[in-house]
Amino acid sequence: MVEVRYLGHSALLISDGTTRILVDPFLTGNPKAALTADQVEADLVVLTHAHGDHYGDSVAISQRTGAPIISNYEIVSYAEKQGAKGVGMNLGGTYRFKGGWLKWFPAWHSSSFPDGTYGGLAQGFVLELGGKRLYIAGDTALFSDMTLVAQYSPDLAVLPIGDHFTMGPDDALKALELTRAKQVLPVHYNTFPPIAQDGAAFVQQAGRLGVGGQALAPGEHMTLS
Repeated sequence: MVEVRYLGHSALLISDGTTRILVDPFLTGNPKAALTADQVEADLVVLTHAHGDHYGDSVAISQRTGAPIISNYEIVSYAEKQGAKGVGMNLGGTYRFKGGWLKWFPAWHSSSFPDGTYGGLAQGFVLELGGKRLYIAGDTALFSDMTLVAQYSPDLAVLPIGDHFTMGPDDALKALELTRAKQVLPVHYNTFPPIAQDGAAFVQQAGRLGVGGQALAPGEHMTLS
C-alpha cells in the first residue's frame, strides 16, 4: 500500500510505511500549504526543477532530516553550496533505494533559481515504491514522448493542470491517454490566480476516459492498494 499526501501546489509526501519521499516541497510562502517546513519528515527529497515554487524548503528540510536531495546535477550542486547533501543525476538515469527506484524523464519547461542561476533541465520521473508505479510529470507542457511512460504501466499519474505556466486540463487529459495511467492526481493549480482551475471537473472528465482519481485538497491523501 502506498499513501500519497497532497501538501499543496505540487508538493507531495509519498510513503509505503517505510520510506517517505517528499516531492517539490514549496511550503514557506505557499498560501495553500498543508504543513510548515518544520512539520515534514522525509527520507528522500526529490526535486523536478529549480523554480522557487518547487525548490522551496528543500535545503532546510534536507538539513533537518538528513534526507538527501535527489535531482539534476545543477540543482544538487546549488543545494550543496547551501549546505545540503544530495545525488546529482540527469535525464534517463535511475536512482535506486531500499524498497524502490525512480527514473528521470524529460519535462518541457524552463528551470532557473530565483536568483537567475541556471537550474539544468526540468524533469519528471517514474517512481516505483511499495509495488506501485507513479508518474510525477513535474511542470511540463504536453509532449508526444509521454507515450514512453506507458511501458511502466503507471498506477497513478500526477499531472499539472493549472495552464498558463504548464499544460492545462485539456492537455492533461491527452497526457492520460499517452501514459495510460490507471488513476490521476491533478496538481499545480489554484495556488495563485493565474492557475485557477476546477480540479473536480478535471477528474470527472478523466473518468469518462476510464481513468479514476481524486482532486485532493491540501492535507488530504489517497491510497494506492
